[in-house]
Amino acid sequence: MTVAAFTTIGRDRKSRWLVTCDHASNRVPDWINGGDLGIAAEDMARHIAFDVGAAGLARHLADRLDAPGILSNFSRLVIDPNRGEDDPTLLMRIYDGTVIPANRVMDTAERERRLDRLYRPYHDAYARLADTHPRRAICAIHSFTRQLRGRPRRPWAVGILYSHRDDRLGPALVRECRDKGWITGENEPYSGHLDGDSIDKHALAHGRPNVLIEICNDLIEDEAGQIVWANRLAGVLAGILDRQEL
Repeated sequence: MTVAAFTTIGRDRKSRWLVTCDHASNRVPDWINGGDLGIAAEDMARHIAFDVGAAGLARHLADRLDAPGILSNFSRLVIDPNRGEDDPTLLMRIYDGTVIPANRVMDTAERERRLDRLYRPYHDAYARLADTHPRRAICAIHSFTRQLRGRPRRPWAVGILYSHRDDRLGPALVRECRDKGWITGENEPYSGHLDGDSIDKHALAHGRPNVLIEICNDLIEDEAGQIVWANRLAGVLAGILDRQEL
């Protein structure tokens, strides 16, 4: 049975927001090495394979905002939908100390197969969903691990990421999150701009207001935490486009 590369929710909802989750799943399609990348099950359950808790958070947030959503349905280790096609990290061979055996020898044909069957269908669906509202705004949901191997512990509960090419929304959202008392990183734990990533492709290229929200995954590992943070984020996102006159 062929499994779709993505899942869409609430496509007819009228909100300006589109909620996205690029790293929603740790699924490895069975046509890739029999559904096994050659790493241990505990590694496939870690942040290296997907954004832990992000799919549930994105679904609940889309519900709270009455917004459509799109979620990937394949592991970032198979191919990373939040990278440009020419990005060297599109197909990871080692991540946070774990070698990915099925990716170590990657020929052009296999790369194209993954692009054609997973990456491009996801982005085509993303583009169609973004086009369903003439004043679309995009909220990308991700999660981050509290500590990478051999690295300092990360203090943030929330990271608000935005590009230097569009700061209409990000700084205001940082202020509102901090006003709530949340330990909030501004373009932390990652840079807010990456050429060719999903925000670049679907928001910056079209002038759409956008933000990428990272939540520490130990806060959203279970549904209770996902609901708590969906409610919190909906509270600041619901009116921020109007407050910023966007």
